[in-house]
Amino acid sequence: MGTNKDYLEWDVNNWSNALIYWQLEIKEELLEKNCLELGGRKGGLSLWLAEKGANVVCSDIDNPANEAKPFHDKMNPLGKITYQAIDATNIPYNEEFDIIVFKSIIGGIARNGKDDLKNKVFSEIYKALKPGGKLLFAENLESSNLHKYLRKKFIRWGNEWNYFKYSELKDIFTPFKTLKFETKGFVGAFGRTEKQRNILSNIDKLVFDKIISEKKRYIIYGVAIK
Repeated sequence: MGTNKDYLEWDVNNWSNALIYWQLEIKEELLEKNCLELGGRKGGLSLWLAEKGANVVCSDIDNPANEAKPFHDKMNPLGKITYQAIDATNIPYNEEFDIIVFKSIIGGIARNGKDDLKNKVFSEIYKALKPGGKLLFAENLESSNLHKYLRKKFIRWGNEWNYFKYSELKDIFTPFKTLKFETKGFVGAFGRTEKQRNILSNIDKLVFDKIISEKKRYIIYGVAIK
């Protein structure tokens, strides 16, 4: 059985809120359900779904099998995991999946201000979901002016990354029947090591998640239903 670190890899304390939220929203049995992970890389979220009995396509822009399959084989999940190279802006499926999941991929796909690609990804996801299918998403928010400044100064891709904006929600999720989401975290984003991020995430839970506007937090996660 995997751990939250296996599923999420980094900033685990804050991002694990997404797993808790998704679990509460997935009320149906996942045994034999068809699922797709976009931007899978090591396939942590594919493992999370497969352990619940789902059959999962673990995908990334390049086929992630070399990195993900040895890890999945070691964990031996209940469900079946296959591997495929899939461009999230051109998903080669129509009404195929019960669940599509991703974590922190939009900023890279739409890097250097290519906002049109954000809408393209969500349009492709909508197409690939079955009617009534669910998108489970977790993404980095643009957050506060402080976050924007520090990211550009200290993160090597900070000037390129196209962080998801709270104001974009209404437009991007327009085709979906329902959307539910939460935001979390403020100072957790400033940790440079996992130990620092763990400490700061506890401060977020105790202090900042209670006093900072949901628009100024740095993680958004939720469920959208087709």
